[in-house]
Amino acid sequence: MVASSPKIRALIHPSGIRSINMEITSAQLKELRDKTGISVMQCKSALEEAGGDMDKAVIILKKKRSEAADKKSDRELGAGAVGVYVHNTNEVAAMVLLACETDFVSKNEEFLSLAKDIAMHVAATNPTYISKEELPEEAIDKAKEVFAEEVESKPAEMQEKIMEGKLASYFKDQILLEQDFIKNPDSTIAEMVTGAVQKFGENVSVAQISRVSVK
Repeated sequence: MVASSPKIRALIHPSGIRSINMEITSAQLKELRDKTGISVMQCKSALEEAGGDMDKAVIILKKKRSEAADKKSDRELGAGAVGVYVHNTNEVAAMVLLACETDFVSKNEEFLSLAKDIAMHVAATNPTYISKEELPEEAIDKAKEVFAEEVESKPAEMQEKIMEGKLASYFKDQILLEQDFIKNPDSTIAEMVTGAVQKFGENVSVAQISRVSVK
């Protein structure tokens, strides 16, 4: 048996119903926490819900943190921290204002580390926009014109969906929240932010980004 495989025990409840109790190993917890950044208790709960399946546990956590972010999205952001990154060549630097609700969270080491990680990502990728909501209509219209010929030859009922896919792919590299994190391509910047919402129990948002470069 592989060391990280979950142990399963059959239990008989007083009601007479036979159930399965799964023991999650520390190796599994570490792997899932490294992938998601979510607390150990939430990782354990997700692994138990997924029956020890790592891929399913990741999906469960992503779904839960998205739901948590939606519930807190209208809360007022009254605090935050500035993450700063300067490349070792001193030729590129970036700053990110990561907003939250309280000073308590803004001073948390993990929150500060997240702000710095996002600043490093901004320095490396130079996104134009923070979110897709910032995309100007003019830019969207021009992109549609470019892809129009490709879409016209497709079945009418599929054209709208195909166009949406092409636009999303085209603008992904320009939008910070849509980008895959350079240190962990399995997670987008948006997923990192929603993960922080779940972790800290507060609304968290990238409020501003800035990048300067010698070249």
